[in-house]
Amino acid sequence: PFITTLAMMLVASGLAFIVAQGQSIYQVPDSFIWLGRGSSLGLPNAVLLMLVLYAAAHFVMTRTVLGRYLYAVGGNAEAARLSGVPVKKVLLFAYTASGALAGLGGIVMASQLKSGSPTYGQMYELYVIAAVVVGGASLSGGEGKVLGTLIGAFIIAVIQNGMNLTGVESYTQKVVLGLVILGAVLLDILKRRGWQWLRRERVSSSQEAPHAADRPSNGRPFDPDKE
Repeated sequence: PFITTLAMMLVASGLAFIVAQGQSIYQVPDSFIWLGRGSSLGLPNAVLLMLVLYAAAHFVMTRTVLGRYLYAVGGNAEAARLSGVPVKKVLLFAYTASGALAGLGGIVMASQLKSGSPTYGQMYELYVIAAVVVGGASLSGGEGKVLGTLIGAFIIAVIQNGMNLTGVESYTQKVVLGLVILGAVLLDILKRRGWQWLRRERVSSSQEAPHAADRPSNGRPFDPDKE
């Protein structure tokens, strides 16, 4: 799936260049700009949209059967299938929702910039990966919270904005972003190994406990015929 996703990303990017003929589009209506630059209830529309999407995602992942299915398929698709989870339908929903939200993000970006270009959003997939991993989600699947992802996105945005304000070059920013991703992945690996070690210790302790209970305090094995 990962290779297929990358391949389709290249196909879609190439089609965007073909449709736009490699040029930016600046003639956009004011109603379109309102989404990214307007405000409602004293908050920018983009922020309100983010809060609505966060609430919807949190509800789906924590309060619905679909959310449990998504965690199950992400953790172990084969085990989920054997448990009766419709894996193909869950994957179809995940990919469809991901594509729709990516398209919505592109619309918001074009609205904020008051223009459209086939070069907008390039390399943003790395920012998404960084935000998700920093937010505590596991790249192997099955773990992660929507709130953690939101916090991770804020952290990445603060880091990027700080580098822009301090005049850090764009290529240096990519190096920093790559190091952040590597660090988060390393922490995830160490955390997983730590949990695996703890489980092994608990299993070994539970297996040794019955044998220890059969021994008296003097250290000799318990023999009911001699008692």
